[in-house]
Amino acid sequence: MKKILVPTDFSPQAENALKVAAQLAKQHSCDIYLLHMLEIPLQEIDPLGAQSALPEAIFFMKLANKKFETLKNKPFLKDINIHELVDFREVFKGIFQTCKKEDIDLIIMGSNGVNGLRELLIGSNTEKVVRTSETPVLVIKKEHPTFKVNHFVFASDFKKECLPAFKKALTFAKLFQAKLHLLMVNTPNKFTVSATSHERMAHFIKDTSLRDCSMNIYNDMTIEKGIMNFSQSIGADLIGMSTHGRQGISHFFNGSISEDLVNHAKRPVMTFKI
Repeated sequence: MKKILVPTDFSPQAENALKVAAQLAKQHSCDIYLLHMLEIPLQEIDPLGAQSALPEAIFFMKLANKKFETLKNKPFLKDINIHELVDFREVFKGIFQTCKKEDIDLIIMGSNGVNGLRELLIGSNTEKVVRTSETPVLVIKKEHPTFKVNHFVFASDFKKECLPAFKKALTFAKLFQAKLHLLMVNTPNKFTVSATSHERMAHFIKDTSLRDCSMNIYNDMTIEKGIMNFSQSIGADLIGMSTHGRQGISHFFNGSISEDLVNHAKRPVMTFKI
């Protein structure tokens, strides 16, 4: 991991994400790319800064630059290589293009489910950023003076289609030096006997390099409640899941389940595209 993207609106929630990014950047010698989105139509922007640009556009660009300078001078960013980026596309398009252009390894976004970067995490932007992002996305809910992942829960139905996402999660588990807890949630409407579930998990990981993990079956009324309750029971530091598709854990990002888990889970959530 060498490049971390942090979308920012300069809110406290975005700063919480940036503080986590700063810790990871120092630990793993990463650059941080700070991306601010201006909701100004592209046709109103003169990229050369000529006088033909609208006064409103010039004002907001100067304001963003001033906020960048204030942010970069904060002590927690000392000795980190920071890249300032301003984009005038829609939020999800700006993030996608930046990830592609800069070859970003991880996106870290801040949210408390109420304000801040909430627009990145619900509705159409959820499906376009979190659910479909080719780059892993880490959602931070609160300030973490010390971001340390000792216990990492990866929830899935452990079908073959989830293996590419799991391998990405495994890479980050090793990076964080975290113990991985595999989790399959049983619900009244989607129930699998324990023996079958354990057999599926064992088969799922047999061709990976994973050797030290726990395999867990948890019964609850809904999948998202099962994930949150299990994570609470073991004191998990991070919840991971795969996104995209229609089966298994993939459907978390269709409708209310995604909003409940990403916005309501107290723990950081990390997503990996299949």
